[in-house]
Amino acid sequence: MQDDYNRRAIEYIEALGSVEQMATPDRELISEWRDSCSGPLLDAGCGPGHWTELLSQDGRDVLGVDLSEEFIGHARAAYPDVNFERGDFRRLPLQSHSLGGILAWYSLIHTEPSAVPQILEEFARVLRPGGSALLGFFGGTDGEEFDHAVSRAYFWSLEGMSNALKAAGFKVVESHQRTVPGSRPHAAVIARRPGFSTP
Repeated sequence: MQDDYNRRAIEYIEALGSVEQMATPDRELISEWRDSCSGPLLDAGCGPGHWTELLSQDGRDVLGVDLSEEFIGHARAAYPDVNFERGDFRRLPLQSHSLGGILAWYSLIHTEPSAVPQILEEFARVLRPGGSALLGFFGGTDGEEFDHAVSRAYFWSLEGMSNALKAAGFKVVESHQRTVPGSRPHAAVIARRPGFSTP
């Protein structure tokens, strides 16, 4: 997958590399979620960095992480005031309970379904009590493979992703679904780690 995105990074950035190119409901949801979080934020699988930059507005402490060196290079050049690191969000170089929120916006779709629970457990590890995760994905039958433009990908249902989050210790607090003519169904879930948030 990493090599697939490196090869097609320029094409991806031209088509989907700015917040202005994204759907208005997505921009609104991510902005509202950001404002509901306290503490540092992580954009897990940040791609070319446009969502990371949105999260960083109003002086928020944000880190974008992605495996693709092409994406990270572009993100650093395009948003020099935002922190980006090349890395694997399955093994985050972060202390436990150090984050207020994690955005994983369509970044789990290429992960083998059997490996998603481990990633969600890693997200739970680095989130402080009361911290929040927002996941975006393509809605469909759990684990069903589909032909993505860049690399092999998988559908998740709202129920399936919610159950996986609950198994990792999260409480699901919100879910969203929308359908765009000619496109795959879109889905999103917001979940929190139990406990009180800290400043």
